Amino acid sequence: MEQLMIVNILLVCIFIAVLLLPFKVKKIEENLEVFLFICGIAALSVASFAILHGETFGWTYAIVIEALSAPVMITTVAGIPVGIVQIVLIMGLIIFFAHTQIQVAIQTMVNRVPISVIVFFLICGLGIVSSIISAILAAIILVEIICALPLGRQEKIGVTVISCFSIGIGAALTPLGEPLSTIAISKLSGDPYHAGFTFLFDMLGIYVIPGILALGILGVVYLQRQVTSKEGLECKLVRESIRDVVIRAGKVYLFIMALVFLGEGFKPLILEYIIQIPSEGLFWVNIVSAVLDNATLAAAEIGPQLSMLQIKSALMGLLIAGGMLIPGNIPNIIAAGRMEITSKEWARYGVPLGFVLMLIYFAILFVPAYIGIH
Repeated sequence: MEQLMIVNILLVCIFIAVLLLPFKVKKIEENLEVFLFICGIAALSVASFAILHGETFGWTYAIVIEALSAPVMITTVAGIPVGIVQIVLIMGLIIFFAHTQIQVAIQTMVNRVPISVIVFFLICGLGIVSSIISAILAAIILVEIICALPLGRQEKIGVTVISCFSIGIGAALTPLGEPLSTIAISKLSGDPYHAGFTFLFDMLGIYVIPGILALGILGVVYLQRQVTSKEGLECKLVRESIRDVVIRAGKVYLFIMALVFLGEGFKPLILEYIIQIPSEGLFWVNIVSAVLDNATLAAAEIGPQLSMLQIKSALMGLLIAGGMLIPGNIPNIIAAGRMEITSKEWARYGVPLGFVLMLIYFAILFVPAYIGIH
C-alpha cells in the first residue's frame, strides 16, 4: 500500500504539471503536443510500479499498439480504417484544393446573412449534427468557417471555444459522435439498461439540446458585446500549404498518443480514488477531464452497477469539463491547432464558461433530488 501511495503522489505531481506548466512556461505552451507526450510516458512509467487488487498497470504491448493505432483507427468503412488523423489530413487537403470555392461560398453567406445569425446557427447546428457526422468533422468545418469570418482574433477565439463546448456535449448523443459515447453504450449494453443507439439521446437529450441552444445565444450575445471595430476586417480564408496540413495531422497524431498514455498512466489514481466518489462529488471530480481523455475516464467510471443519476452526473461532468482546456476534447485540439490558439487564450474563455455550466447543470441534476422533486 505504501508503494501504491507513492505512485499516486507522483501521478498527482504529473497531473499538476500537465495542468499548470503550459500556462507558466512559454516553450511548453508552444510545444504542447510534445510536452503532453513526455508527461504521458512519465505517467505510464510511474504506473508500472502500482499493484491494485492484483491488477498491474503501466507499459504493455497492448497499450503501445493502442497508442499507435488510436489516432488512425476509430472505425472502418468498407474495410478501410478511419481515424482522426485521416479525417484531419483529408479535410485539410480538400480545403486546400477547394480554397477558392470555399472562400466564395463563405463570402456570399456573409454578404447575405448577419454574422450574429451565422454564429448562432454555426454553434447550434454543429453541436446538434456532431453526434452524426462526428465531433472531428464538426470541428474541422467550424474552424474553417470561423477563420474566414470578418472578426477580430479575440472574437474568433471566443466563438470557437463556445462552439467547441457545443460540439463536445452534442457529440455524446449517439455512439457515432465521439469515443466517450461509444464506450458508454458498450459498457451499458447489457442488464439492466440494454443501451442501444438512442440510449444516450433519450437520457441526455433533455439536458444537452437546451444547453446547445443556450450556447448559441451566448455566442450571439458575446459578439454583440464586443467593442472591437469591424472596419478593415475582411472575410478571408487563409490558405495553408500542404506542408502545414501534413504537420497539423502529425501533431494531432502525437496529441492522441499522449492522451492514451496519460489516460492509462493515471488509471491507478482513477481506480483507487475517483470511481469511489458519490454522484455529486463525481460530477465535480470529473473536472479532471479538462486535461485527461474523457473516454478513459468514462471507461473506468461507467458501468451497469451505477444508477441512472450516477451515469448522468458522470457523463455530464465529463462532457462539460472537456471544453475548459485544449487537451480536454478532440474538437479543442483540432481548433487550437488550426487557429494557433494558446493554452492561456483558450483558458481565458473556457475555464469561466466551464465553471458556469458546471454550476448550472449541477443544480439541474441534483437540486430537485435535494428538495424532494422526482
